[in-house]
Parts: sequence; structure tokens; C-alpha cells
Amino acid sequence: MSRFDELITNVEAYQALATENYDRIRTLAEELRKGFCDFMDSKDGVCVHLVPPAGAFEPKNYGDAAFSLPPRGFRPLGPIAFGLAVRVSRGTDWLRVTMECRKIGDKFRVIIQDGSEYEFGLPLADVDPQPFYQHIYDHVFLWFASRIERYKEGDYGTREIGFDFADDIKTANI
Repeated sequence: MSRFDELITNVEAYQALATENYDRIRTLAEELRKGFCDFMDSKDGVCVHLVPPAGAFEPKNYGDAAFSLPPRGFRPLGPIAFGLAVRVSRGTDWLRVTMECRKIGDKFRVIIQDGSEYEFGLPLADVDPQPFYQHIYDHVFLWFASRIERYKEGDYGTREIGFDFADDIKTANI
């Protein structure tokens, strides 16, 4: 086997793992979006969308554009980020929760931007998602609760800009 053929074989193995990684994270994100909305028990069923992890967004499912890596083509093998837009009012107020997912050993770690981490065992099919949904709910709930408490204590000023406004739709990133 030539060096070129050896390199091509190695890169093909790399890309196969990058595809596996993307597919796992994509599956998790899709299941999380649907499962978390069901968990929230919204009466109209419109409460969570997959959105890009950064930049302006509207409360809609973005499909492939919700992920930090493209679904096809040459992809780096590494963590992948995506956003969940969570409706936080009975109206049109949405908060984006950005997550980064990565495989570490026999675990799959989801890191919530400006928050905590959650680990899944692999394979993902063997995991009960309810504790993770509770984890995400607690993260969003506590984001608001901590700001309420800081306001009540008279110390609510930070350097953080929490809300972005775009197209008459209130959005926030946490």
C-alpha cells in the first residue's frame, strides 16, 4: 500500500467517525427537542425549536442549520453545538439554550453554555431522557429565579446583556 493509499484509508476512518458523531448528536438534539416539549406539557405543543447555537434566530426549526457543523462534506471530528429555543411565555418570548455535545470515553457529555454539564452513557438508546429534561428545565427555571432573587436583594446589575430583540420577537441566550 502506498503512503497516499494509507493516508486515504486513515482519513476515511476519520470521516466515518465524524459521521457517527454528527448522527448521534443530531439524533439526540431531535429527540431532545420533541421530548423536552412533551416534558414541558405545553397545551398547544409549540414550546421548543432547534435553532443555531449563535447569532440571530427566529423561533422555528432550522434543520441542518441548527448545528455548528454541516451534515455533509468534510467535517472535523469534534464537539458539535446547537441551540434549543424554549418558549418562556404564553406569547412569543423565546430563550435560547446553547449546548455543546461531545464524546468522552464511554460517556456522552452535554455542556450547557453558562451552565452545567450532563453525562449520558453510551449507547444513547439505553438512556432514560427524563432526568436530562428535568436538568434543562431546572437550568432555564433557575436562570430566571436567580435574577428574581438578585433583584429582590437589590443586586441585579451585571455586565451581561441577557436579552436580544429581533423582529419584534423577544429572545435571550443562556
